[in-house]
Amino acid sequence: MTDAARPRFPLLLTVVAALALALLLTLGVWQAQRLQWKLDLIARSEAAARQAPVPLEALLPLKDPEFRQAIVTCRGLNTAPFVELQTIDDGDAGVRLISACPIEGRGTVLIDRGFVPAEVADRPAVRADAAMPVVIAGVVRRPSPPNALTPPPSGKLFYGRDQTAMAEALGVTGPVSPYTVYATTSANPELTVLRPVSPPAAFSNNHLGYALTWFGLAAALVGFYAAVMVRRYRSS
Repeated sequence: MTDAARPRFPLLLTVVAALALALLLTLGVWQAQRLQWKLDLIARSEAAARQAPVPLEALLPLKDPEFRQAIVTCRGLNTAPFVELQTIDDGDAGVRLISACPIEGRGTVLIDRGFVPAEVADRPAVRADAAMPVVIAGVVRRPSPPNALTPPPSGKLFYGRDQTAMAEALGVTGPVSPYTVYATTSANPELTVLRPVSPPAAFSNNHLGYALTWFGLAAALVGFYAAVMVRRYRSS
């Protein structure tokens, strides 16, 4: 074959294929890493759920108390001021009521008192001077902060769990725990529309399927590139 008859090397195609392959492999590796993270998260949540509830004061000093069951004693929680977090629970639109609970020696912890459906106007009474101890059970979770697309709060109505902003709206001064306690028993049993419920500890785990998809596309791209190259040189 003369130099004139020999096909030119497809530089542009090769560069594009190499970049696409690198992207697909990166996405596949990332999903594989996410799979390991999710498996660890599920294992931790299941292990924590099997442990007996303990006072919140004993959990907060731990390195990672997330998913642990807590017993919370908070003065005046049943009539404490609250902010509202717009959310959806089990397909129902509504708000969650968030109050602040000072923990001696540990700053302030936000308490998610429960969910109220959007069509319900009833709210717990608020008395800032109430001091009766209220004991509830709950689950310790570390909420994800709002992202750049989350709307800013409107007064005391929030659209994302901004711990610092919520605490400021509640008049909290001093340190605020990064953890929230989701009540599983009600501080206001007289208000039946207030449903204390924590987010499920069961997590969707589709990362293996995603990883296989990206790696499969990478393999298909390699096969396509090889077929193009073979056909190109055979036709010449």
